[in-house]
This record gives sequence, structure tokens and C-alpha cells, in this order.
Amino acid sequence: MVQVFPRIGGRRALLGSAASLVVLGLLAWWLWPRETPPSGTITLSTGAPQGVYQEYGKLLRDSVGGDMPDLRIDLEDSNGSQTNVTRVATGESDFAIAAADAVQTYVDQGKPGADKLRGLARLYDDYVQLIVPATSPVQRVADLKGKRVAVGPQGSGVRLIAGRVLSADGLNIDKDIDARSDTIRTGPDALREGKLDAFFWSGGLPTKGITDLAKKYHYDFRFVPIESDLVAKLHEQGSVYSHYRASVMPADAYPTILRGSTVPTITVANLLITREDMDPRLTQWLTRMVIKSRDRIGKKVHAAQLVDLRTAIYTDPLPLHDGAARYYQSVKP
Repeated sequence: MVQVFPRIGGRRALLGSAASLVVLGLLAWWLWPRETPPSGTITLSTGAPQGVYQEYGKLLRDSVGGDMPDLRIDLEDSNGSQTNVTRVATGESDFAIAAADAVQTYVDQGKPGADKLRGLARLYDDYVQLIVPATSPVQRVADLKGKRVAVGPQGSGVRLIAGRVLSADGLNIDKDIDARSDTIRTGPDALREGKLDAFFWSGGLPTKGITDLAKKYHYDFRFVPIESDLVAKLHEQGSVYSHYRASVMPADAYPTILRGSTVPTITVANLLITREDMDPRLTQWLTRMVIKSRDRIGKKVHAAQLVDLRTAIYTDPLPLHDGAARYYQSVKP
């Protein structure tokens, strides 16, 4: 006996074929080998212990492990931005976090490898933080004349910006103050013990070293305002100073010191940098991880909560690395 099947209309046949193609496509997607994550070992130059650079680096390394389990990231301590830019430009490190003013200075001076530097992402802003004892007579930057002031070690971004802020208010870092090289690791305790009169720091908010100081001795210290007129004076000195912006330190950055008040200050953007010859596939994956891990990292490094696709792409003064550009193009609306 011949079995008669019901006739299938053209529309139903077309829909059936389309459904089959979808099923086959999904099956092929699952069976087709996916892109293998980058592997190997890379170096990331960060900063001093107790600083935000190092904390951010550790959290980024931990986040990368989930998507790129065979990629090892070796973190390197450093004095800060100036050292980090030099390391990347000369091939000593593969990646680094550095403030835009330090990058601009290195590029403008035409130092070795400057033309090979590339950006992956703009991260978060550093805030200049000038701390003195609560009873200090220092009310503005110019009052630091003759005082013992921690300005960070040679090669640090703190020293670079501290020198420029002092200069904008008429002081020479080498002649008019007793400049000390304390870092965020040693500066807070030295200030508390009376070995310093003031302490400069430039970092994301909040910075652990200052948070620890605030928890224990919050009534004993205060922040010195850095007024917007100093920013204007900096801008008058040339394009290298264009990365400095007048800003306000919010009251919730260090609640026990600020106690509901805000403080005018200066901010400068931080960048994740590398070299032109770095593997584009690696930089594409790393750039994606910076964006993907924002919320996870932001739970511990609050400044990282500000990392955003709309701003990350602006790595001035550096052009984007090809791999980073590919990532941003892939997620462009």
C-alpha cells in the first residue's frame, strides 16, 4: 500500500527549511572550535604598595584568569607613571598604567620608543591630594615654602605633578621646600609621626594608604585646597599641561577626614598603555577584559567604576593600539 503524505504548502516548506537552517547553524556554532584565548606570559608595570595602580593591577590579573586561564600576568612594582612609561617604551615591560601627563611629557621630549607607544583604554582619574596636620598653618600651596614635603620618588607621577603644582604657585621643588621622596607606603606614617609637614599624593579615590590614615587618625589631618586658578596657570604653560583639569574631591572619598565637605583639586586621566608591536589579538582580549571586569574591580577600587566604553576609547595623547581599536569597533552600536 502506498502511504500518502499530506501536501506541504510552499510557505510551510520555506519555514521548515529556515528552521532547519537555524538548527544546523546552532549545531555548527557549538561544534565549531571557538577562538583560543591568548596564552603565555606578559608583564604589567603598576606602582607602589598601598597605591591604586597596584591594587587595580592585581584585580585585573585575577579577572583575566577566568577568560584567559593560560595567560600569566607578572605584576611589577614601580615608582609610578614616569617609570612605567619608560619601561613600556623601551621594552622592559609589556603593559603599564600611567597618567596622561607623564605619557605626554615622554612623547614631547622624544625619548627612546616614544613613537611606538599605544593606548588600550582610558581608565580612571587621579586626584591630587595634599594632606597636612589639622593644626598646620598651611592653607594653600604657596604656604609650603620652607616645609618638609613628601613629593614622591624620582620617576613617579606624583613628583611630576607636585613639581608643577608648586611651580604654578611660585615655588621651586628643588629650592623652596625640603622635598622628601616618601611614597604612599611611607608618607602617611611619616606625616603622623611629625617627620613631614605635608604630603602630596596623586591617585584614584579612595587610596588605601590614605583610607587607613583616615580610619585611625581622622581628626588629626585635613586636605589643602588646590584652587582652579592654579589649573589656569598650568594651562598657560603649554599643551603638556592640558591634561590637568580643575575638579572637586567629593565628601564621600574620605568621610572621616572631609566630614561632609568637598575640596577643590586637580585631576588627570590614567591610561593602560603598550607598544605598537604587541600582538593585536592579545590587546583586543585585554581591552575587552578592562571593560568586562569594571564592576568586579570597582567593588574594591571605586575609581574603576568610572571605566566606560564612551570614555575608554580616548587615550590621548596616544593613538589606540590596533587590537584595542578592533575591540571598540566590534562593540560600536
